[in-house]
Amino acid sequence: MEQLMPIQPILVIEDSDDDFEATERAFKKSGNLANPLFRCEDGQEALDYLLRNGQYAELESTSKPGLILLDLNLPGKDGRSVLAEIKSNEDLKTIPVVVLTTSDDEKDISECYRHGANTYIKKPVNIERFFYAIKQLKEYWFEIAIKPKK
Repeated sequence: MEQLMPIQPILVIEDSDDDFEATERAFKKSGNLANPLFRCEDGQEALDYLLRNGQYAELESTSKPGLILLDLNLPGKDGRSVLAEIKSNEDLKTIPVVVLTTSDDEKDISECYRHGANTYIKKPVNIERFFYAIKQLKEYWFEIAIKPKK
């Protein structure tokens, strides 16, 4: 009998309360998402969560995220550094990372893909377009794409 995989959270690395709330609403509106959202507000907190350091040392390793939504412009350690660390770590590099940011600077886009971003999305200003983008993201990563089990 096949063992069921635990439901993996979606890690949202976002310092803006408004942007996180919009993301949360968009996922709820997109329908039946079993994966809980977990938020980190800065790059260092996100790395502590992913690597189980500091306040996250007691978390089970099986609760690592199935998807990471990463803002680039974070206080302290920015999203570019976080992405580079995730994709250079053997235990983390297979987690899909979607850069979800306001920047459409070609330098940012190129740098993120060079560091291993799986997708780069400019946050739409229009809330309905943002909801649509999140719905498409959810459908792709949780209904279409096949990801490694570990």
